[in-house]
Amino acid sequence: MRILIAFTSLSGNTRDVARMVRARCEALGHAVTWVETDIQTLADVTDRPQHDLYLLGSWTDNAGRTPAEMKRFIAELVDAVGKPQRLAVFGTGETQWGEEYYCGAVRRIATFFGTRYPRLEIEQMPHGERDARKIERWTDHVLTCTDHIDKNTPHADPARLDP
Repeated sequence: MRILIAFTSLSGNTRDVARMVRARCEALGHAVTWVETDIQTLADVTDRPQHDLYLLGSWTDNAGRTPAEMKRFIAELVDAVGKPQRLAVFGTGETQWGEEYYCGAVRRIATFFGTRYPRLEIEQMPHGERDARKIERWTDHVLTCTDHIDKNTPHADPARLDP
């Protein structure tokens, strides 16, 4: 499967999660296109923007917002391929700024795309075996259910949907 992993990272925490996701995808034999949205555009890394699966990762900016470089990348992605059905979101955040802001960018991106995949949210940085297992399980789940995700799949988090 062709997988695009695009992420933004301020302190390196989200980059660490992205590296773990990439390592798992590659270990399972998938081809990964890697985009660091802080310094690269979609056009910089591929002339074939269509992928089988898109994994977007982000830290959360002021008051739960999505960083500008990820917003720019999302606009490029939508211009190139539309809103992919097979898109999952991961990221890092800090509950010390308030639960309502924790991983706000992850939640906003997931809502924008209407993804049916579960989100992966990591407090600050990945710590030890517990977070490593969480990241591996999330990656495996996303890869396993990708063949079955379509517009009729029940939403992974129905409470997020507007009534």
